[in-house]
Amino acid sequence: MNLPTATKAWRVVSHGEPEQVLELHDVPVPEPGPGEVLVRVRAVAVNFPDVLLARGEYQERPELPFVPGIELCGDVVALGPGVTEGERVRVGDRVVGSKIGVLAQYATVPVQAVHPAPSALDDAQAAALTIAYQTAWFGLHRRAGLRAGETLLVHAAAGGVGTAACQLGKAAGARVVGVVGSAAKVAAARAAGADEVFLRDDDWVGALRRPGVDVVFDPVGGDSFERSTRCLAFEGRIVVVGFASGRTPTVRPDLALVKNYAVLGLHWALYQQRRPDLVDAAHAELTRLAADGVLRPVLGDVVGFDQAPAAVARLAAGTTTGRLVVRVADDAVVGTGAGGRTGTGADEGAGA
Repeated sequence: MNLPTATKAWRVVSHGEPEQVLELHDVPVPEPGPGEVLVRVRAVAVNFPDVLLARGEYQERPELPFVPGIELCGDVVALGPGVTEGERVRVGDRVVGSKIGVLAQYATVPVQAVHPAPSALDDAQAAALTIAYQTAWFGLHRRAGLRAGETLLVHAAAGGVGTAACQLGKAAGARVVGVVGSAAKVAAARAAGADEVFLRDDDWVGALRRPGVDVVFDPVGGDSFERSTRCLAFEGRIVVVGFASGRTPTVRPDLALVKNYAVLGLHWALYQQRRPDLVDAAHAELTRLAADGVLRPVLGDVVGFDQAPAAVARLAAGTTTGRLVVRVADDAVVGTGAGGRTGTGADEGAGA
């Protein structure tokens, strides 16, 4: 396959707000290193780490200038040294994957971090699959051990990870309760499978205190975490996914002891690093659920490649629902999958 020598990539040139520090550059097409594949990028999903990367606040701080973007759908176009054709991927395969540095027309990704893109999902939906649904899957099943008939409370239930948790919780047979930040987001949470939805300022603690909540999925932190501890059932579990509120809550071990609840951390990337076999197994299950029509990433909007900085800024503003996806390739397939939708610029995306 004849590949171009140059490609376009968005790069963070200094630390600050996304629209101020992202610039579109012509760069050489990267060569895949040992254990890597080169991917022609079709679509990239925007994630909150992209905001933190731009600000220099993420746990990883790549040397400036660098390409952000951590989640993609694309086509394998070349294999690096040590990657055997057909062992895990072949040139021409449509794949999904995760790695910092994919907001570009071409990107290299470790072969262990790519998986076949589910045929039931279009390019935009597939780009939004890996991080949100893997996070929700590991949080609910690996960490919390969610069981059919239990009550699941999902914070930021209209966001990208929140809608994934609602869909997977419903698929597991749980009663799903969502908490959202505004009345405009109630419909998105219900569409994702929430049986009941509260606004963040409602008295959801009083409403849920009896018989209590078995599992809390919390990507918000702060007050959401602290209030959740007051409505946990006996042997309840809180899965700490992130701190979108900007405030890290105080964990009270004395309350955990008295009330018999557990606080469980989830850093999905550690599974990719240490137990890729579990990630592979989760992807196989997610692919099956997509084929069955149970799983459909909720797309708030799909924007052009030239609108990538504005998309990251919209996510930073915290007023979005579902997922924001950047369409990178002109031939990317968007809007053909069942469920979800593509927008035309409405203020929607991946927040809650």
